[in-house]
Amino acid sequence: MTQPAVGNIASNVVHVVAAVIYDDSSNILIAKRPANAHQGGLWEFPGGKVELEELPAQALVRELEEELGILATEYSPLIQIRHDYPDKSVLLDVWKVTQFEGQPKGMEGQPIEWVAMSNLAERDFPAANLPIIQAAQLPTDYVITEDLLATDDATRFLEKLKANLDRGYRLIQIRTKSLTGEALAALVNKAVLMCQKSDAVLVLNSDLQVPDAASGSPRDESCVGLHLTGRRLLQLQMKPKGYRLVAASCHTEADIRHAEQLGVDFVTLSPVQKTQSHPDAENLGWERFQVMVRNARLPVYALGGLSRRDLERAIQSGAQGIASISAY
Repeated sequence: MTQPAVGNIASNVVHVVAAVIYDDSSNILIAKRPANAHQGGLWEFPGGKVELEELPAQALVRELEEELGILATEYSPLIQIRHDYPDKSVLLDVWKVTQFEGQPKGMEGQPIEWVAMSNLAERDFPAANLPIIQAAQLPTDYVITEDLLATDDATRFLEKLKANLDRGYRLIQIRTKSLTGEALAALVNKAVLMCQKSDAVLVLNSDLQVPDAASGSPRDESCVGLHLTGRRLLQLQMKPKGYRLVAASCHTEADIRHAEQLGVDFVTLSPVQKTQSHPDAENLGWERFQVMVRNARLPVYALGGLSRRDLERAIQSGAQGIASISAY
C-alpha cells in the first residue's frame, strides 16, 4: 500500500481520485454515471473529490467505501491526468486497487459491472478516461531486448525471450541494427508465435526493416506493436495504423506533446539516470522526470540506467513502470 503526500495543487484545481479495481481474474469494475449528471449514462471508474486536508489515498479509501461498500487494502498510483477548462482545472488522480474487503455494490443505486480488460474500449467512457483505459491494460515492465547482431545466434535470443515470457513479462520490444531481410523475418515470425501463445505483445522498433511477408508485419494486429524512435516520432503527423500498440521514445516536453497529438498509446521518457550506452547524455533525474510525467496525458515508462529495484520509485514518480534492457 502506498500513500504519497499531497502535492502542491493550486486552489483552482479540483482534485479527484478514481479507482481501477481488479478482481482475481483481472476483470475491472466500472460504474455508470447517473442519467441526470454531466456526461450521464457513460461508464466511469469509481471515485470522487479529495476533501480539504485529505491525502489522495485517504480519499480513495473513503470514496470506495461510500460508493461501493468495500475497504481497499492494497493500492498504488496508476496515472494522473490534468484537464484545463475555462473556469477551472481538474486533476484526475487514478489508483490501481488490487485487494479489497467486501462485495462491491452500487451504494448510491448506480449500476456496476465487472468487465474484462480487453473489453473496456468497447464501453462508452468520457474522453478524459481514455488514457486510464490504456494504463489499466499496460504492465509495469517494458522489456527491451539487447541489440541482436547479424553474427548472434538467434536461438539464444529466442531462449531469452521464452525465459522472459515464462517470468510473466507481456510487453517486449525487439530491436536490431544489423539483422535484416529473411533472417530478421524468420526471427520475428518465431517471436510473434511465442508471444501469441503467452498473450504478450511483441513491439517492433521502428528502425527494423521487417519484410511484409513476415507474421510480424503490421497486418498481425493481435500481438504486434510498434515503437517509434525519437527521430521517427517527430517525422510523423499521424499515428501508424495496424498495430496492437504504438509507443514512442521521448526525451523532452515537446516530444511528449507531439506523441500526445499523434495519439500513441504510451511513451518512454529517458534518460532518467546515467546509462552505459550514453554516458555523456544529460540525465533527467527523478525530480525532473516526475514534473514531466505530471504534465503528460498518456502512460509513461521510465527508461535509462534503471533496474527493477527502481520500479517502486518510478511508480511513485507517476510512471506506468520501467523500461529497460539490462534489468531483464
